Amino acid sequence: MTYVYPVVSRRAGGVSVGINLNPNNACNWRCAYCQVPDLQRGAAPEIDLISLEQELTTMLSSIVHGDFMQTSVPENMRVLHDIAISGNGEPTSAKAFAEVVAVIARVMAAFDLVDKIKLVLISNGSLMDKPYVQAGLREMAAVGGEVWFKVDSATREGLRRINDTEIAPARMLANLQIAAGLCPTWLQTCVFAMDNEPPSAQEQAAYLDFIQQALALGVRLQGVLLYGIARDSQQPEAARLAALPRAWLDEFAARIAAGGVLVKVSV
Repeated sequence: MTYVYPVVSRRAGGVSVGINLNPNNACNWRCAYCQVPDLQRGAAPEIDLISLEQELTTMLSSIVHGDFMQTSVPENMRVLHDIAISGNGEPTSAKAFAEVVAVIARVMAAFDLVDKIKLVLISNGSLMDKPYVQAGLREMAAVGGEVWFKVDSATREGLRRINDTEIAPARMLANLQIAAGLCPTWLQTCVFAMDNEPPSAQEQAAYLDFIQQALALGVRLQGVLLYGIARDSQQPEAARLAALPRAWLDEFAARIAAGGVLVKVSV
């Protein structure tokens, strides 16, 4: 399949059906921990909506009515948790993003999955100011969807080092406000050691302040999804990265939660 793939997700605790709108391995960011080989700068190609609908229908037929769960999934993970628009690059760079969401919503309705599983957008949030993206978020909200908005750093230097992007923290905050105003939104944050050092005290303070700025603006966050790296990066920085101890994540999660935000931790 070109667009649709199944994942047994440690974070979801079940099967997530992925929608890859970037089969060309193109993204407008280049995160140091990215698992996509041969990643290149760019945007999603034109999406074949008919093929997407056929592939999603085939996959859900196998999961819901076929033997996919019994033959391909560990017994303790045999639950369909969500459909996740993610893949090998920034999915909102697909100009047909709103049309893609409409296709997914239609197939979910055909399988009676609306309000039974989540439709999730996993995004770096950089294109939330685009009208076509906002139209897609409204479509997602109508079927109970949610956004996972990437914030790995709230400093310019950290964004350059971790995500290889020049986006300003202020623009990230504005885009977060847009996303959360249109669709329920979580922050998703990856933390790890680089060159044997965890995020600095300055980085941690800036991140906590970013959340408080968002709350002060009236942004209604669902919470924070805090996670570590569990698979090898395919980027040049791979040898410099290492997972942090669970205790580090739990301590940082407690500091986030002290600011009045729900936190879910996975390693």
